[in-house]
Amino acid sequence: MLVPLSDHENGTKTTCPYCGVGCGVVASGAGEPEITGDDSHPANVGRLCVKGASLGETLGDDGRLLAPKVDGATVAWPEAIDTVADAIRTSVETHGPASVAFYLSGQLLTEDYYVANKLAKGFIGTPNVDTNSRLCMSSAVAAHKRAFGGDLVPGCYEDIELANLLVLAGSNAAWAHPVLYQRMKASARAGRKVVVIDPRQTATSELADLHLALKPGTDTILFNGLLVWLAAAGAIDGAFVADHCHGFQQTLAAARAAAPTPAAVAEACDLPQEDVETFYRWFSEEQRTVTAFSQGINQSVAGTDKCNAIINCHLATGRIGKPGACPFSLTGQPNAMGGREVGGLANTLAAHMDYDTPGAKDRVARFWRCDSVADGPGLKAVDLFDAVERGDIKVLWVLATNPAVSLPESGRIRRALAQCPTVIVSDCTQHTDTTEYANILLPAVGWGEKDGTVTNSERRISRQRRFLPPAGEAKPDWWILSAVAGRLGYREFFDYDGPADIFREHAALSGFENRGERAFDISGLADLNDEAYDALVPTQWPVTSHADAGTSRLFTDGQFATADGRARLVPVETRLPEQSPDAEFPMIINTGRIRDQWHTMTRTALASRLLAHRSEPFMDVHPKDARALGVEENGLATLEGDHGRFVGRVHINPGQRQGEVFLPIHWNRQFTGDGLATALTSSIVDPVSGQPEAKHGRARLTRWPARWHGRLLVRKNRPRRWQADYWAMQPLEACSSWWLAGRTNVDWPAMVQEWLGGAPQLVMQDERQGRFRAARLSQGKLEAVLMVERDPTLLPPVDWLADCFTRPELDEATRRCLLAARAVDTEDIGALVCSCYQVGEKQICRAIEAGATSVARLGEELQCGTGCGSCLPELRGLVDKHSAGSPRTRVGEHAG
Repeated sequence: MLVPLSDHENGTKTTCPYCGVGCGVVASGAGEPEITGDDSHPANVGRLCVKGASLGETLGDDGRLLAPKVDGATVAWPEAIDTVADAIRTSVETHGPASVAFYLSGQLLTEDYYVANKLAKGFIGTPNVDTNSRLCMSSAVAAHKRAFGGDLVPGCYEDIELANLLVLAGSNAAWAHPVLYQRMKASARAGRKVVVIDPRQTATSELADLHLALKPGTDTILFNGLLVWLAAAGAIDGAFVADHCHGFQQTLAAARAAAPTPAAVAEACDLPQEDVETFYRWFSEEQRTVTAFSQGINQSVAGTDKCNAIINCHLATGRIGKPGACPFSLTGQPNAMGGREVGGLANTLAAHMDYDTPGAKDRVARFWRCDSVADGPGLKAVDLFDAVERGDIKVLWVLATNPAVSLPESGRIRRALAQCPTVIVSDCTQHTDTTEYANILLPAVGWGEKDGTVTNSERRISRQRRFLPPAGEAKPDWWILSAVAGRLGYREFFDYDGPADIFREHAALSGFENRGERAFDISGLADLNDEAYDALVPTQWPVTSHADAGTSRLFTDGQFATADGRARLVPVETRLPEQSPDAEFPMIINTGRIRDQWHTMTRTALASRLLAHRSEPFMDVHPKDARALGVEENGLATLEGDHGRFVGRVHINPGQRQGEVFLPIHWNRQFTGDGLATALTSSIVDPVSGQPEAKHGRARLTRWPARWHGRLLVRKNRPRRWQADYWAMQPLEACSSWWLAGRTNVDWPAMVQEWLGGAPQLVMQDERQGRFRAARLSQGKLEAVLMVERDPTLLPPVDWLADCFTRPELDEATRRCLLAARAVDTEDIGALVCSCYQVGEKQICRAIEAGATSVARLGEELQCGTGCGSCLPELRGLVDKHSAGSPRTRVGEHAG
């Protein structure tokens, strides 16, 4: 049983560990803590998405790494620390400091991040420190630095609500940033317009007055064309440009060469010219404009240029530093920005200083009291793992991330990890695709056990407070890193009593010899005592003696972080994706997040309801492609590319562009055999940022020829006794559920004991229909159920069966229903649509047929759509499909 450290009347205020929105949550109650939204946190004001609301279901010791391990053997902490230190010391002495590398994560707290960078760059002397934020935010960082002189997000969430024109570029906020999407919806009003720029029709498209489903990779053309239109329409803020910017004329000339007319833009982007002109006209006419952009922009071979093309349009019109007007990078991870603050990227130093800034290396070294800071910049993520593969990196320390799944060409990453002499992994989860390659495993504390700070997308620093004791022998990451530093002889420089000590040092460094030239400055927090640190309220940086309450917006005075205080417009040329479809690989692959999962599922898969909406790897395919290639809805298909293959369930989606396929990024080999999206993406990177092009791959699509499809449910923690050509695991409360399929026929009566772990008491077979079902019980409890069909659509839902595994004994009436997979009086709800309230498609359709012909009425009757709101687009689609009425117009109508 989980026992919170304290059970105050109002609970413990902390921060959600998922996306970059940075929602405040409250953990309260004895036993399993109840997680609710924090009404006082300015990011979410009490709202939570379904992932945040399910956090209480992900706590506990199930699957946790509870003790240090060296070469598979459990050891005490002193031995583990000695082994790590010896490996680092030997590598440095034999091969030099650069033979040691650290790969960090936006899941770390800022204090953990700070200590890792200090140890690596300041005392070990290796520049090879990078982070998984390289995969999501580095193009935005590079663009900010080119335009503003620093990695500076100028706006705040309030600007998104104040904007009269909201442009969402490469952002499926409804699924990736759900609470921020709720704020967007709630701020809808007469005259407010929303433009969604995305090749796919996503859940976010429901908010759009105009959806520009452009050809992948052509965003620079679209925004270059916008700049040309703004100049022709007289919408340039000449005074702002003259007083506060450089490079306008050169940038405009490059834009005219790349995108001279709306007609040329429309042809290159594969858009209706009318829609392009509508977007341009709206942008030119509305001063209160926010362009929010995310991974669809960043994860590109031209990601930095795409970001700068957006920023150029805002600078040219003076729409920055003002309420409701700014370019806005939506961060992917809960602490991607905190990691950037402390130098988590390979090309940066701590406190937003750069290797190439005169005097910066010496300044940091003097502050840290080390001999010197590593020569840099170091190797960025893709290059770093190339060095591991070459054998240049002898010791790799991975903290709180899963590169065997998340990096492109995942098969090559696994080979590199397998041949690295020493792989150290600090994680709270015992079994991940990456921990399989670890020589040394170090148990880190999990979310509810962590204490420190994180920084969200709007530069808001929030406290993450510990409300649970550490699981087993788990330790904070800062403690582990400091202990290793002590063994290496640097104890006096890492003598921290707790995260407050580290935060004070981090804050002091931000103000050290900072005479206003570095915008990142939180020196106003450097003197917090322990009590004030613990009570720290969410605060936006900069925080200085002149702005001790924080700063909502940057650049309000037109002064930027460049040497002369002027922003820079950056000429942007068209650079299209390097991998073009061809006869061998004719389909374009796009990857991304889905609504209810997070990263590689090590946390979200512990909450069974989060796997109910999409329970196995899938691919979205356009109907014409499906017909041409002979794949069917709910059938299996294979995508084969240059570096690997992906097998998943087919969802036919007219919102896909023809010739393109969408894949989710979350599945890994703990949950499926061939469902890794990164098996199909290449190690092609943006030349400026080093960010991989995760949004564009290529493959050929073929039908996966299944002879049978099955569902297997077995009591949790029972050994696996079967083999199948296709499998995907769905953890449930008391059992594990498997989606299965095979290419060859199986003699089920002969093999069923192997699959169920013993002889079944109940069996049903219909060879003509290709149907087989069997159930095994032991001492009145359900142990295993197998259901096989030739047609996968005939496999029944397993919710009722899963509940049977929780019962201490099944009565006779329940036993008789096992092979039907539902009790006579149990409602068949159908495929889950609303995760918050567990409402299924069949329930919704029945309610529509009974007269609930609006989303609002469905919410009143079934509660669906009244929680996080992420299911609203699906609800609207069902209403449109099953009730009479005219379809919504594409331009000019808001989603309600």
